[in-house]
Amino acid sequence: MRELTWESLRRPGVPAWLREAKFGIYTHWGIYSVPACGPNVSWYPSNMYLGGTDQNRFHIEHYGHPSKFGYKDFIPMFTGDRFDPDEWAEMFRKAGAGFAGPVAEHHDGFSMWNSAVNPWNSARMGPKRDVAGELEKAIRRQGMKFMVALHHAENWRFYPHWIPGYDTADPRYAGLYGAPHDMGFAKYMVGERFVLPDGMEFWNSQQKPDRAALDTWLRKAEEIVDRTSPDMVWFDFGLSMVPDSWKMRFLKYYYETSEAKGIDPLVTYKHHDLPAGCGLIDLELGRYDDLTYMEWITDTTVDDGEAWGYRYDASYKTPRTLIHYLVDNVSKNGYLLLNVGPTSRGEFPPQAKEILTEMGKWLRVNGEAVYGTSPWVTYGCGPTRLEASGSFNEGKTPKYTSEDVRFTVKGRTLYAVVLGWPKNGLVLRNLPQDFRSEEICSVSMLGSEEPVFWRMDGCDLTLSCPKMPPCDHAYTFRIRRKDLL
Repeated sequence: MRELTWESLRRPGVPAWLREAKFGIYTHWGIYSVPACGPNVSWYPSNMYLGGTDQNRFHIEHYGHPSKFGYKDFIPMFTGDRFDPDEWAEMFRKAGAGFAGPVAEHHDGFSMWNSAVNPWNSARMGPKRDVAGELEKAIRRQGMKFMVALHHAENWRFYPHWIPGYDTADPRYAGLYGAPHDMGFAKYMVGERFVLPDGMEFWNSQQKPDRAALDTWLRKAEEIVDRTSPDMVWFDFGLSMVPDSWKMRFLKYYYETSEAKGIDPLVTYKHHDLPAGCGLIDLELGRYDDLTYMEWITDTTVDDGEAWGYRYDASYKTPRTLIHYLVDNVSKNGYLLLNVGPTSRGEFPPQAKEILTEMGKWLRVNGEAVYGTSPWVTYGCGPTRLEASGSFNEGKTPKYTSEDVRFTVKGRTLYAVVLGWPKNGLVLRNLPQDFRSEEICSVSMLGSEEPVFWRMDGCDLTLSCPKMPPCDHAYTFRIRRKDLL
């Protein structure tokens, strides 16, 4: 038997299906959608127990003290009575997504599939539905690839097990909250507030996950692979706490079982939680400021970046912002994974549905410049640049103008996507020196039948603009080229 090493787990690039799809949608849906209180809804299960947090104050006001009403007590209220997997899948497809799926388990320890490993799951409790299993079938019926997101490694340090009298410290509920540990942290409780001494970091001071917790992590990950055969497994940052042996064992299992089923599998990770080449790097709420040599993906959300699940008072990004996000990523060798959060009943808020509808409308006109394309030798041109590169840089994202352009290529065709309506025409400035006027066959705008006139002066290509925009948000010039040999 070949030794299990990181070298043996390296992959030769991303699957062809991802290069075709470019854009996917996933859902943060769980017990936390019942209180629906931010800032980060999916962290409500942890913060509700910590005095001094907004979610703790909200919890006491609406549900009572957490010593009397714990997170587990929300489960009967998580009904999912309007969950329709076929409706969800159709909405994702019409939005233009090529892959989709659920957060199969968040940090809270509640599995969204019919699990034999974890009795705290959506098939036995709450909706009493195999959410991941039903979505897998519905999403594949729509012709999309299926993904699952796994955050469950973070369960180990998610709940305050050290607070006496709370259900998080009760071994009877260890299947949901994790086995009680770090009980010595009780000495840092000042009243109901958790206060660490100056210089002491919470994450680095905790006990490391024990073997039982690691084995449970692996069994859950293998089980969701067995039950749903995902094309993509997306990991959150808790993967950093899982030792190499367990991570390598999962990757080997996932890759081998997937390939035996004819699936070309993909794993994503954050930071440096896997060695380079063993998966696709994910940037949470961020992207790169330039064309990269390696491929990457962003996970972001339809809301303002603070909710990560349905929040009753959330504010939302605009469709224009997210369309520009997608185009910018693709031009720089990246992909986009977009989160939407349903209510506890399984309905999507109207703002989220409007965003997905608008993205779908735009992609039906301009998808030729996105799906199955490759980055060009330069990602774009124009005056506006990102102020920061990497994860968590959305707050520094500028507003793009009609002078900002992003390039992609497919075959001999170059696409120039303009991030504003260039009503007076467009000049593509400082194109690469090897771009020649004699290779241009024709120029047109996707969605428009009006002719586009062009001329080239040195390294600048001037384009005329149709009188009427064929869509909203961004506009694509299609530059057909010929082989000069």
